[in-house]
Amino acid sequence: MITDFKILRQDLSRRGGGIEIDLSPYGYEGQKMTAYQNYLGGGLLGRISNDCTIRDWDVDSKLVDIAINLKMYMHELTNPEGEWERQSYDQNQRMPLSGY
Repeated sequence: MITDFKILRQDLSRRGGGIEIDLSPYGYEGQKMTAYQNYLGGGLLGRISNDCTIRDWDVDSKLVDIAINLKMYMHELTNPEGEWERQSYDQNQRMPLSGY
């Protein structure tokens, strides 16, 4: 798993947030990708999703791999270690994206 991202912005809390990375190290000069997570209410976070400054990024297998790694990295940062709170990455990805 990639964990040495060039992070441009990171704002995370128990109510979600986001991470923005620079894609230049992967050959996409001047481009960015984000991973973000919304708060659903009741102490629950929605699934982690991605966006990118590159049009149709989700058909580029290299960018899709980076996106998955970024989501997994964010999950590790936002998911508390505890017997009751811990939710696996797969469980999180089955959650809705938004509560609205």
